[in-house]
Amino acid sequence: MESSLVSPRARAVTRDDLASAVYRRAGASRAEAHALVDMMLAEIADALSRGENVKLSSFGTFLVRSKGERVGRNPKTGVEAPIAARRVVVFKASKIFGGRLNGHVPTAESLDV
Repeated sequence: MESSLVSPRARAVTRDDLASAVYRRAGASRAEAHALVDMMLAEIADALSRGENVKLSSFGTFLVRSKGERVGRNPKTGVEAPIAARRVVVFKASKIFGGRLNGHVPTAESLDV
């Protein structure tokens, strides 16, 4: 059964797509746009690897969560295998962003301006 929310041909936005958007909207050169996107993504990754949360207003928060060691099972064979403890990144969308996903246009009141 296919989800009605995700198109089977959904396309991922790439780093190049983000840099092209910066190039078009901010008037930076293509090289500057790529450098800006790379710097921003590197800063987010560095903060997360230090265990810090990254909060982007009106967009959402990237959280670092620790998962404990557990026993997993191969679904094909049923053989148990240990899964090591690890840290994972979780994204929690802001209310404003969640509203945009659901077709709601934010108002000044919803932005708490």
